[in-house]
Amino acid sequence: MTEARAGLVDLYPLRQGPAGLEALVLRRGPGGRCPGSWEAVHGHVEAGDPSAAHAALRELAEETGLPAERLYNLSRAEAFWVQAGDRVQLVPAFAAFVTSDIPVRLSGEHDAAEWLPIEVARERCTWPRSDRALGDAARLLAAGHAGPVEDVLRVW
Repeated sequence: MTEARAGLVDLYPLRQGPAGLEALVLRRGPGGRCPGSWEAVHGHVEAGDPSAAHAALRELAEETGLPAERLYNLSRAEAFWVQAGDRVQLVPAFAAFVTSDIPVRLSGEHDAAEWLPIEVARERCTWPRSDRALGDAARLLAAGHAGPVEDVLRVW
């Protein structure tokens, strides 16, 4: 049997805003890769991570200081070719509902964060995979849960 493994993860922090579902987007700071680009919480699955879902939660805490109330698998993984090393990484997408009254605490990787309505966040994000994942999040999680597919998509 062929097995595919995730090397990277994307996580989309979500909250219910006054006008509906909002997503947190982060701007890459100067001095790192892709300075000025807007993205989701993103990072590597590390050796100590028991799963890609755990890596996503770790990255959420590291990059934003936010705890997840609920974690969802967006039923999507993207393939990303990494020039250095000439390899393809799988990137599963997750969404986490977070408490809206906790302030974002940025790591050194990012210099700005904004809560935006999903459609605005889709346009703001630099990577096309973020547009696709946020579209899925809007369709699947607009009510604050996954409805009839909650049992399949909810990680915890």
